[in-house]
Amino acid sequence: MKHHTFRIYGRVQGVFFRQSSQKEAQKLGLTGYAHNEPDGSVLIEAEGSAEALSAFESWCRKGPANARVDRVEVQEAPAQGYQKFEVRRGE
Repeated sequence: MKHHTFRIYGRVQGVFFRQSSQKEAQKLGLTGYAHNEPDGSVLIEAEGSAEALSAFESWCRKGPANARVDRVEVQEAPAQGYQKFEVRRGE
């Protein structure tokens, strides 16, 4: 089990990025959460296999249809043991 933290910048709030990321994460068998940040970015913590996280990163670099992704930062971190993937309310 690996854990990655993704911070996605661009036009990523108000375009269903969090909800779309939840659907993609569930499809890939990932757990974690997506959250809007005050600076306009989206923060996603995701856990699962290396292959699933790699596929999820590729998805994050495109996002849903109305998003414009300018930059994605990815960091590895210790696993948190999330049980599901959820959308958390943003700031």
